[in-house]
Amino acid sequence: MGAAAKGWIIVAALSGAISVALGAFAAHGLDLSTEAGRKAREWLQTGSQYQIIHALAIVAVVVLARNAMLNGRVAIVTQCLFFAGSVLFPGALYALAFGGPRWLGAVAPIGGTAFILGWVSLALAALMKSEAD
Repeated sequence: MGAAAKGWIIVAALSGAISVALGAFAAHGLDLSTEAGRKAREWLQTGSQYQIIHALAIVAVVVLARNAMLNGRVAIVTQCLFFAGSVLFPGALYALAFGGPRWLGAVAPIGGTAFILGWVSLALAALMKSEAD
């Protein structure tokens, strides 16, 4: 396995670990008797869900690229977009859940846009590979 593929798998694994840890905290570590606790749980669950999906998506892109099913250069862009989205979207929600400034809510849509662009990039990576065959 190449160093780049190994690096992306490590990034995805750590992202997955963070998402599970914060999802578990949302399920078991919050005081749900308050509105703030319920809102924090919602933010943590949403962030965790999107983060784990995109951790798996990064691994899938590694596998697909290594099996020559994707255009390699576009696959790298896809991985970068999924990673950026995984930092910005859940990160903003996690920060809000732990009392971060409300302006961080404006960061979440940037991460969401990175996720969307990542999926479009994945389609392009497949399309460009099929055209090259």
